[in-house]
Amino acid sequence: MDYDELRKQLVMKLKRDGRISSDKVEKAFMHVPRELFVPHEQQRYAYLDQPLSIENGQTISAPHMVAIMAEALDVHEGQKILEIGSGSGYHAAIIALMVGSNGHVYSIERFSNLAKVAKKHLDSAGISNVSIHVGDGSEGLSEYAPYERIYVTCSAPSAPQPLIDQLMKHGKLLIPVGAMFSELLLFEKHGFELSKKDLGGCSFVPLVGRYGYDK
Repeated sequence: MDYDELRKQLVMKLKRDGRISSDKVEKAFMHVPRELFVPHEQQRYAYLDQPLSIENGQTISAPHMVAIMAEALDVHEGQKILEIGSGSGYHAAIIALMVGSNGHVYSIERFSNLAKVAKKHLDSAGISNVSIHVGDGSEGLSEYAPYERIYVTCSAPSAPQPLIDQLMKHGKLLIPVGAMFSELLLFEKHGFELSKKDLGGCSFVPLVGRYGYDK
């Protein structure tokens, strides 16, 4: 199977659909081999624009949703990013390429087995500027705060206060809010105030933790 050609076709589709609009997101999508981040038995589906199931009832998001989030975050080289929900590691890989070798993605995953698999996938793809941590993502990762960008790959009842606290001034937080069918919300920090922009409906697995749906 020619994964390089399938990857190119996917990127062209995402551009036609308006999901990818910047060169940096396009470049990241072209360079990250999604087939390395899905279960072996699903590799033939790696470049379909749909979510795929992974362990622990979790999913790897559809490529168009990863693209929407990557564009909305407005990531720049050298930034320090926090990801909540490592999953398979694919989303972190995309963001890692966007921040470059001088930037870093800190990712926190609730399930230790998924964290190990995500790390293995990232190593296989040759991506070294992502650190995977196991813990309650709803509480963030204060050890490396503050972050210029924080994004959440699961839906929450609201934006967790620890994530807001760990966000740098003028930083951006992207998070799906709401059970089952959520709204993708983009927050920007202005001193002690937050602005909010609704980017539309989406569907994600729930955020589980102290500030999630399972307290």
